[in-house]
Amino acid sequence: MATGRTHRPATRSRGIPEATVARLPLYLRALTALSERSVPTVSSEELAAAAGVNSAKLRKDFSYLGSYGTRGVGYDVEYLVYQISRELGLTQDWPVVIVGIGNLGAALANYGGFASRGFRVAALIDADPAMAGKPVAGIPVKHTDDLEKIIQDNGVSIGVIATPAGAAQQVCDRLVGAGVTSILNFAPTVLSVPDGVDVRKVDLSIELQILAFHEQRKAGEEAMGALADGLPAAAAKGSAEQGPDGDVPAVMPA
Repeated sequence: MATGRTHRPATRSRGIPEATVARLPLYLRALTALSERSVPTVSSEELAAAAGVNSAKLRKDFSYLGSYGTRGVGYDVEYLVYQISRELGLTQDWPVVIVGIGNLGAALANYGGFASRGFRVAALIDADPAMAGKPVAGIPVKHTDDLEKIIQDNGVSIGVIATPAGAAQQVCDRLVGAGVTSILNFAPTVLSVPDGVDVRKVDLSIELQILAFHEQRKAGEEAMGALADGLPAAAAKGSAEQGPDGDVPAVMPA
């Protein structure tokens, strides 16, 4: 079986834009759902709607893969699943280590979607000696003292960091030093890595803050709408342009 250490995805060498690469998993998820329902073909409009993009962008993305569909028929679902999976490097085995087996790390270890998408959790690693040997998701936790040996023995090139922020950079340095070249970072901190190492950051608090911004904006729009509904048109216009002091809007419009 091939490992991540000896096989790399071909996307960069083929000149596929990073924005397109970021959308390929969305297409694959939508196509996999169609495949599970035994849908043989799909139009660009249907697939674009399922993936949450516009159809013109989808057709442009697929042109980088050399896939153009058939007029009047659409795209072959099974072939696209294979084509995108191959382009993303998911037709081979990618051993992954998860470092930091707290609540989040344990949840990641128990996630059932890794294996079906070409990823194998090779090891779970934690700095707490009390965790050593304890099974999580059927995998015994290893101590961080063994990190380098685990990576080398399993040919690991992808590491997941789910440690507290204060420990993340040191863990990152050790992963990179042992040969890991791609890191998925859940720790709430920015990691410094050398050239040639890819980092993807997942910060749940930032995503929630962005949602809070949109909720606040929607609340402001609703307040403006309610104010406008209760006033004559001229008065509503004036209230939108002036605040309580006559110069600054009370609620800034979006």
